[in-house]
Amino acid sequence: MRFLRPDLAWWLVAAFAAVVILRWRARRAFAASTTVTSIDRASRASILRALPFVTLAAALALSGLALMDPVLPYSEAEISSRGLDIVVVLDLSSSMQEPMERVRPVRTMANLTFSNRDAAQTVKPSSKTRLEATKDAIRTFVSHRRDDRVALVVFSDNAYVVSPLTFDRDYLLRYIDIVDDQILRGEGMTAIGDGLALANFLLARQTTMGERRNRVIVLFTDGENNRGRDPVEVLKESNGAQIRVHMVGVDLEDEIRNKNEVQRLVGTVRRFGGRYFDASTVRDLDTASRAIDSLEKGFLSNKVYVRDAPVYQWFALPALLLLAVTIALKAVPYFIDVT
Repeated sequence: MRFLRPDLAWWLVAAFAAVVILRWRARRAFAASTTVTSIDRASRASILRALPFVTLAAALALSGLALMDPVLPYSEAEISSRGLDIVVVLDLSSSMQEPMERVRPVRTMANLTFSNRDAAQTVKPSSKTRLEATKDAIRTFVSHRRDDRVALVVFSDNAYVVSPLTFDRDYLLRYIDIVDDQILRGEGMTAIGDGLALANFLLARQTTMGERRNRVIVLFTDGENNRGRDPVEVLKESNGAQIRVHMVGVDLEDEIRNKNEVQRLVGTVRRFGGRYFDASTVRDLDTASRAIDSLEKGFLSNKVYVRDAPVYQWFALPALLLLAVTIALKAVPYFIDVT
């Protein structure tokens, strides 16, 4: 332990000495005749009569030490918060570059084939791509998770960690902004299983045994798994590790949504306690992110090393206690000086 304001010690000593001198001078101002020397020593006042002065002096001394700003040069502190460990898994396959909220024509025998010009007219001029709309939803989601550690994993042919679990939301938001269709250039498949497996590994690597019930994966994808591990098998591993998985289907086309593999994936997510959100519009994506934001909070603790941790309370609290004892003692007639 050390004191950041040791210069105050001399001022405190001087103030204490001034109080003692003033008290002594005040007593000298009275004229009195005493026969104390002729009284038997056993008849003198008990030393306990000085107890209020002793407690008051100790309170003043401890208050002085507290004012000198005591600190611990190095200490370990544990930060506790109500929150979760969340890994956001983002699909970066080539289909995520398609426009969001496309008006798809009804497939009939009359329009079973149509030209590129007709297809272009089904896209809103101001429509965002699926990736852009999903990034906006993720930004909103991350901005609201103040007490959580959040990580970002992206996948296409393979899965990659963009950001590990962190409390620094500004840091994570900057990395979300960096993600685009060029960071995985040369890839274009949809390895959902690999993305989930990497998220499982990241949670297992960065969390402790006591935090296992507080881990969540949020998957954003617009397609079916066509590369790498079977996502259903990976979901079983997640469930075994007590990791909840939620899935957001980004503008899934009807033919994709109705495929057996996709239905099997959605059913497994629900069977293991997760939720599935069908987001066909930008508004649906925002609604899904806000719904996931309402997840039940868990308990997280994180150990950090603090330099010059203040410990003035070690002296201030006993000083207040001694001051209260002094006031209580002075209310007892036995300790009242009637001379």
